[in-house]
Amino acid sequence: MQFASLGSGSKGNATLVRAGDTLVMIDCGFSLRETVRRMARLNVEPQQLDAILVTHEHSDHSSGVAALSRKFQIPVYLTHGTYSTGRCDGGYERLFNCEDTLAIGSLSIKAVAVPHDAVEPCQYRLSCGEHTLGILTDLGSITPHVIDNFRSCQSLLLEFNHDLPMLLDGPYPPHLKHRVGGDWGHLNNLQAADFLRQIDGAQLRHLVVAHISEKNNSRSQAESALLSVLDTLDRVIFAGQSGGFDWLDLAGR
Repeated sequence: MQFASLGSGSKGNATLVRAGDTLVMIDCGFSLRETVRRMARLNVEPQQLDAILVTHEHSDHSSGVAALSRKFQIPVYLTHGTYSTGRCDGGYERLFNCEDTLAIGSLSIKAVAVPHDAVEPCQYRLSCGEHTLGILTDLGSITPHVIDNFRSCQSLLLEFNHDLPMLLDGPYPPHLKHRVGGDWGHLNNLQAADFLRQIDGAQLRHLVVAHISEKNNSRSQAESALLSVLDTLDRVIFAGQSGGFDWLDLAGR
């Protein structure tokens, strides 16, 4: 089981997960042309995709979904609430409810409800055999339900969106600062670090720091928060907006 990223941040997100002959994409916030270009960098083609899974309707996660689905006849899996927004209508929808477990090829995928300012947002825990991967971004607070669902992951892609002082002193207007920093917005560095503390993040095989704000965070601030929980950053990967990250193998190879 492997995973990689086309890019992560407020300008677009897409994550690939591969298990045997099964390949899925989680979110697609890039144009069709840009998505195809970024997939080629990872040596995959859209025709290989078995599904696109959408976390929620915000454009940095959904803007490319419909075009990619229509062009290559790829099924799109999304919650009834996300579908109701009309932002991912590609004609190949498969609807589900938060907390459902989906079977797509070799993957078992649990849709986990999260607190975010969207209609019916979810994040995903993906399993194949003994391997489990968590994709956890776009939530404003950590709930016991989130902890229970992501505690057992071997590898985790986790949002470190903002440094709270940088957000408060930064260029965003007050209403946007309130939204991003609120319980239904995005995780700040200390929230993400506290989550790792609660799930014993030191045991993770891979920890990917994702969805980092280019205006309200810095790598040094995120690293400082991480080192309050972890003894070393040897297993930490930073997902960039322009390049994401290359394939990581859950078996550690």
